[in-house]
Amino acid sequence: MIKAILFDLDQTLLNRQASIEHFIEAQYERYIDYLSHISKTKFKSKFMDIDNNGYVWKDKVYAQLIDDFNIQGLTKDELLEDYITTFSDYCVPFPYLFNMLHDLTAKNYKLGIITNGKYPFQLHNIKALKLDTYIDTILISEQENIKKPNPLIFERTAKKLNLALHECLFVGDNFESDYQAAKNAGMHAILKTNHQAVPNCNTPFINDLDELIPLLKNV
Repeated sequence: MIKAILFDLDQTLLNRQASIEHFIEAQYERYIDYLSHISKTKFKSKFMDIDNNGYVWKDKVYAQLIDDFNIQGLTKDELLEDYITTFSDYCVPFPYLFNMLHDLTAKNYKLGIITNGKYPFQLHNIKALKLDTYIDTILISEQENIKKPNPLIFERTAKKLNLALHECLFVGDNFESDYQAAKNAGMHAILKTNHQAVPNCNTPFINDLDELIPLLKNV
């Protein structure tokens, strides 16, 4: 019997794509005096390209942007500090997020988040969306000194909830580090596709968060 539903953060609960686009546009305007020789479109496009869906930390992103665009009078550390301190102001939730969390809570599921990323950066994003008001436990890879797909982070989460691994279900958007990793650890798993192709026809999946609760009946 499933007693806990656990989630990845980026591109699962947090629409990182929309969030990062809003942030970059605002950052460009904040530093327009240094960036006016670059179009906003080019700055945003280059950032997104180097960022690689968040897999490249922003010190490297900004260093390359400064080099590629010959940005003068502005350092990568200044841009990075702006990112760290203000990104949470631009966090965008996926549709149906809060209805889903409310309904899961009403059904007495324990809820958790397991996310790779920096601490406290990811915690600020979680709090910006007010997810902490619903969530029973939060594990952030940098704070835990372990990250997905290592099974230990899933085992640690189940232990914090006083549950067996088979009593937990994990929902995430990455096939290898979310779906497959959770299954390898001993949890149930559902892939959130965000309307992308499913890599395996036997993979249980949802496109949007409102599809999760009906699917739980089949797990």
